[in-house]
Amino acid sequence: MSVEDGPAIHLEGVKKSYGDHVAVRELSLTIPRGELFAFLGPNGAGKTTTIKMIAGLLRPNEGGVSVCGHRIGSNGLAAKSKLAYVPDQPFVYEKLTGREFLHFVAEMYEVTSQRRKEIIPQLIERLDVGSFLDQLTESYSHGMKQRLVLCAALLHDPSVLVIDEPMVGLDPRTVRTVKDLFREQTDRGGTVFMSTHTLEVAEAVADRIGIIHKGDLLALGTLEELRTQMQRNDHSLEEIFLQITRESDE
Repeated sequence: MSVEDGPAIHLEGVKKSYGDHVAVRELSLTIPRGELFAFLGPNGAGKTTTIKMIAGLLRPNEGGVSVCGHRIGSNGLAAKSKLAYVPDQPFVYEKLTGREFLHFVAEMYEVTSQRRKEIIPQLIERLDVGSFLDQLTESYSHGMKQRLVLCAALLHDPSVLVIDEPMVGLDPRTVRTVKDLFREQTDRGGTVFMSTHTLEVAEAVADRIGIIHKGDLLALGTLEELRTQMQRNDHSLEEIFLQITRESDE
């Protein structure tokens, strides 16, 4: 199997500590291409730490992380070229307009001028950013910034989209658009790794779900598989999540 045939995301025995505090403990997880994966957990469970290790912003103390067969750390640039990362607090350069920001990101990813002409107008329309795109981003609300960084993340057609709390600050119409964009991404063979507290969204769109608590991966599978594991065939994802995390605390 060639590097390019590897899974979208692969974590093997990953551990991350901050002093005596273990944020993520021996996490092994494989996300295949074409999957929309929802990563759930209470505050402080290890979700954002895991996401930052996948994005190459943090290095694990133990274990390894690969994106599309490229090892983060030893072949980080190749891995990051396949990936787009949207943090829970969207980052923009406040002295740029939204349009300038999109072209700046396109330059970083070496997006051709032809693709820019095609993709930027499409994303502007889909995420409805045209009305404020030529304003300085320092004037944007959280929701406006979120829509802009989603546009920027999709510019280079990433193989893997890693996104932390994608629906915060978005109105219901945009939430629906983002769900559609995620599904289109996976239908094309791309992968979406999504961390969220919005369990209804995870239940509606995720192919598989992982639940992490206190640094440990407690459950992994489709919603039906989680129901079978919990012997609760009629339970919602919220009920399953609360039961799993509650039992872990006992």
